[in-house]
Amino acid sequence: MYSRAPKILIIDDDVELVTLLVDYLTLEGFQVSSAYNGLDGLTAIAQDQFDLVILDVMMPGMSGTDVLVRLRERCSTPVLMLTAKGDSLDRILGLELGADDYVAKPCPPRELVARLRAILRRCSHSEFVHGPLIVGPLSIDLPHRRVTVDNEPLNLTGTELALIDMLARKAGSPVAKTDIYPQVLGRPMGRYDRAIDVHISSIRHKLTEAIGHRITIESVRGVGYQMVLHNA
Repeated sequence: MYSRAPKILIIDDDVELVTLLVDYLTLEGFQVSSAYNGLDGLTAIAQDQFDLVILDVMMPGMSGTDVLVRLRERCSTPVLMLTAKGDSLDRILGLELGADDYVAKPCPPRELVARLRAILRRCSHSEFVHGPLIVGPLSIDLPHRRVTVDNEPLNLTGTELALIDMLARKAGSPVAKTDIYPQVLGRPMGRYDRAIDVHISSIRHKLTEAIGHRITIESVRGVGYQMVLHNA
């Protein structure tokens, strides 16, 4: 849990929407800052430390996806993307570039707050007081948000960290998508929802680059995924 009000940065060129969100989120107990274009948003991130960034995809000049790429080059701050309603390509691209989740505009403020709190919960692991979880060459240290393979850092987003931890804790057994969505994304699985699939693809790529196929995340048809440890 956070010992202070979480600090949120909103990057969106819609001044009216930003004003409404700042007022609403402030009433909900967040510290909220805002930027109205990508460059100002990146400057704010360089000058201060935020717990989460709300980032609009469609902005003039530097788009939200461009901002996300630049942001991921320097830090793993959780990012919630705002996308056009029904634009699944923007959602998938954002997830592939390292966003933690997305909501479609227009979004009810209560749903937005629920998504924010779900992301913050999974990125704040003070409730875990035990030592690192070890699965073969993989070590997951949740209190310090650190994952290593063969003692080398594996850079994951907050959502990827929560997901790989859930799979590692049940390594060798299938984990249902219907269980993954509420625990990792804080919401039920939607129809045609590919968010977890995209996060799994990213984790697979990172694991393969780091240690080949000594650990794989395999699809279990009709169920979900399972982590499998292979002999070296």
